[in-house]
Amino acid sequence: MMKEDAISKQAFSFAADLRRFTQIIFSRICVSSAFHLRLKKTIFILWLLFGTSLAHAAKIGDLRETDWLEQAARFWSLSDPAVVNALIGSVLMGVCCGLLGAFIVVRKLSLMGDTLSHAVMPGVALGFLWAASKNPLAIFIGATLAGLAGTWLVGAIKKTTPVKEDGALGMVLAGFYAVGICLFVMIQRSPTGNKSGIDKFLFGQAAALSTQDLWLMGIVTACALLAVALFYKELLTTSFDVGFARSSGMATGMLHSLLMSLLAFAVVISLQATGVVLVSAMLITPAATAYLLTDRMGVMLTLAALIGVGSAVLGAFLSFLGHSLPTGPFMVVGAGVAFTVAYFAGPRHGLITRWFRQASRRRRVRDENTLKALYHLAEQSNFAEESFNLGQLAAQRNESLPETEERAAALARAGFATVVQATENGLPGTHRNVQLTPSGWRRASEVVRNHRLWELYLTNAAQYAADHVHDDAERVEHILGEEIVRELEKRLNYPQLDPHGKPIPQTLQPAPAGDSAATGYRQPGS
Repeated sequence: MMKEDAISKQAFSFAADLRRFTQIIFSRICVSSAFHLRLKKTIFILWLLFGTSLAHAAKIGDLRETDWLEQAARFWSLSDPAVVNALIGSVLMGVCCGLLGAFIVVRKLSLMGDTLSHAVMPGVALGFLWAASKNPLAIFIGATLAGLAGTWLVGAIKKTTPVKEDGALGMVLAGFYAVGICLFVMIQRSPTGNKSGIDKFLFGQAAALSTQDLWLMGIVTACALLAVALFYKELLTTSFDVGFARSSGMATGMLHSLLMSLLAFAVVISLQATGVVLVSAMLITPAATAYLLTDRMGVMLTLAALIGVGSAVLGAFLSFLGHSLPTGPFMVVGAGVAFTVAYFAGPRHGLITRWFRQASRRRRVRDENTLKALYHLAEQSNFAEESFNLGQLAAQRNESLPETEERAAALARAGFATVVQATENGLPGTHRNVQLTPSGWRRASEVVRNHRLWELYLTNAAQYAADHVHDDAERVEHILGEEIVRELEKRLNYPQLDPHGKPIPQTLQPAPAGDSAATGYRQPGS
């Protein structure tokens, strides 16, 4: 404490000395000269920047060192009522924005959320002016009316003019935001403007949430949950196929209005925590992250709400670690980190995951092509040979010997083949042979069977010429599943020969009950 007092005294002393020094300088400067006038202005600005800021810093305690570990412990101990309010508000906002944002994302109306977040600014200012204070109910009513007016104006411009929806959204966003900024500046210039707390609506400050704010957020979140629970089927249908919903007799217009109203409510209750500028990010980013993680709407809603809650709580925590840090940017950073993780490592749409999946598919296709080449070599010998020289395989695959050695080694690692040293007159030779294992032979037979069945299907059903089906079959043979193969065999009446007169191979698996006639399932020779 004594150290802090000494620092404060030094700061005040430095500010006073600097002020006296500038006064002496001003008294000696000839203001008639343009150069001296610019110098005077420069010194005055430096005095404002250093002298007044240091004095103000000393007053508010910004020079005091803060231990972030102590701040973190204080946050999670929930001993501060402001922290409790911030956490409750963050959870409510995350749930509400996550749920409604999911429907906005799948409807491709992300820009509508951004427009609403900026359109409510005049309503926030007018609500403040009407109540002459930061009354949550007055601000909520004013912001909601402004948001709904912005939504109506977008629809009116779209219907009555040739302007497209994106143009209407852009105009309403910019126009309402400009009016809101003008009103905010007027409030800030009023005698009580600096103490009003209206500036917290620009970048958000969860610590400024009051009990009235929490009640309002709780009511809106409960309404959003109730609406989603009651009209989930209708909202789901109108989100993905509005034409079908309209033909089914659903009130698509009323459902859209309900969703836009709830979206306006969500934007308004989130302003205090995230700010006008960034509230749209909390609507879109968690929902977009969930969209990358699942293809089920119900799961997407749950994930979007959880990601929204996690991002909001993380933002409130990080902003609490410093002095007067805005909450909104930290919340958006947390949501952005979650989206980045899903973008790169998502189980289905992740960039890295897709790269590994594609690399695995390429390896599988190479292995299957090598297996098919070994089957063709065995077929050429009328299945009398079981072991083939790597040189023969290289010629069959039209590859170099080192490439063929890599392919054989890959088959051996997968358990599809064995590579042994060739013998000449009972002695070890200079070449190596590759021989298929039972599992390798089964897979080779399946690949060739798929290829020849698909060629036959194209010639019979699609009327392709027999010499034009090979390339298509090369691509399809690797992706045909057993159910499709069985259906092909049934449609082709269990064929024995392909369009070129070559026999369609059989696998070594026994036939399942009730389907013993299927070529791909019966024992060889049966």
